[in-house]
Amino acid sequence: MDIGSQLLQGFAAAGTPINLLWAFVGCALGTAIGVLPGIGPAVTVAMLLPITGQVDPASSMIFFCGIYYGAMYGGSTTSILLNTPGETGTMVTALEGFKMAKSGRAGAALATSAIGSFVAGTIATVLVTLFAPVVAQHAVKLGPPEYFMLMVLAFTTVSAVLGSSALRGVTALFVGLAIGLVGLDQISGQVRYTGGIPEFMDGIEVVLVAVGLFAVGECLYTALYEGRAETQMNRMNRVHMTRAEWRRSWPAWLRGTALGFPFGTIPAGGTEIPTFLSYGVERKLSRHKEEFGTTGAIEGVAGPEAANNAAVTATLVPLLTLGIPTSVTAAIMLSAFQNYGINPGPQLFQTNATLVWALIASLYIGNVMLLVLNLPLVGLWVKLLAIPRPPLYAGILIFATIGVYGMRQSTFDLFVMLGIGLLGVLMRRFGFPTAPVIVGMILGPLAEAQLRNAISIGEGHWTVFLERPVSALLLAVVVAVLVLPRLIGLLAARRSA
Repeated sequence: MDIGSQLLQGFAAAGTPINLLWAFVGCALGTAIGVLPGIGPAVTVAMLLPITGQVDPASSMIFFCGIYYGAMYGGSTTSILLNTPGETGTMVTALEGFKMAKSGRAGAALATSAIGSFVAGTIATVLVTLFAPVVAQHAVKLGPPEYFMLMVLAFTTVSAVLGSSALRGVTALFVGLAIGLVGLDQISGQVRYTGGIPEFMDGIEVVLVAVGLFAVGECLYTALYEGRAETQMNRMNRVHMTRAEWRRSWPAWLRGTALGFPFGTIPAGGTEIPTFLSYGVERKLSRHKEEFGTTGAIEGVAGPEAANNAAVTATLVPLLTLGIPTSVTAAIMLSAFQNYGINPGPQLFQTNATLVWALIASLYIGNVMLLVLNLPLVGLWVKLLAIPRPPLYAGILIFATIGVYGMRQSTFDLFVMLGIGLLGVLMRRFGFPTAPVIVGMILGPLAEAQLRNAISIGEGHWTVFLERPVSALLLAVVVAVLVLPRLIGLLAARRSA
């Protein structure tokens, strides 16, 4: 069956009334989450993971995807009006968007952000439709050595490359790997690292760790260190663009899409890198350089917004075809798949074709919904910014507690969640990234299984990773990722000296 026929079947599945309702609720909730500062899609999806026990896979994954890319749309609103990014991918948007708002052009900034997100999201969805099946066909040929090295590459890029300290990133990764090892060994059945606590026999639930680190940790950290911060919002005018602003925006949308999509398909930490690159490109190519950093340049909003939405959509390619998450939210979505007993990978397009194509079709539907939600209704979302922080975060804590307790009706789970939340506060306070913990916890057991299988294939010899061309190439990439940045830094230091 060709791609067109499969996509039509996907639209038939995604277009049912119940799935359309889940898509709309996800998009609306994602937009609201993006607007509210400090609450991202990872927190929201983590808190809502317990619904996987009650809702069918297609509906819940459509819902989670709506939250994910809806947050990218909504995050630009606070960046432009408050200079406070609602999501990390919209940090760059604040550089020029806030200055545009201060100079009375908030409407133009919001318009180019919403339309650029729609354009980039639609183009990226078309690319996912065309390339994901091709990647899946080739991924079938990969064996355990190649999959293990892919996971090592994911560990390396998420922990050692991003953030202010490679040591802190690797430390956070090992915390996640250690949590993932708790419980029964997958192959031998040996009990590991339970400390004699029966509740740990089945391992530590990803939901507990995700909700503890992101929801509870974020709320406690905000209450302790950021609760007294006051912000002042710019006035919002009519959301529209002039002809000149349209002419300046559309090339930036296309360039941002071209930069964002490739970064979304690799384990490079999400949307931050392509948005910064897009901003740099637009600043260099613009004919209105005098507006950058002063009155605000519309290209500096259009390009990064397109880049972050293209990157978010592109995360579905490695997630569905390889089972490799390239962002924190994608890692939590991988956990949602696993809750259903579904392991994303090259076989997913054969074993769960209806689910895959319904999910891809929902991206087209969701982009249209988000454009409608964010252009004419932007004034409604702005009113969310009037919600006081204390009751907002108190509500998040209550919702997180109910969700975690509802999984197994276990008070022990609540204590574990609170303990992990305190760990999240300490990690945030001392600059340890939390993303490697989740990636290590979810991919750790899978990497262990692939490593064992690879060593068995090599009859106990570690050289199996060098004998197979693809795994050897991936190993070389891992070494390059670890070594090259430090070599470049040393050379730069010598030249400056």
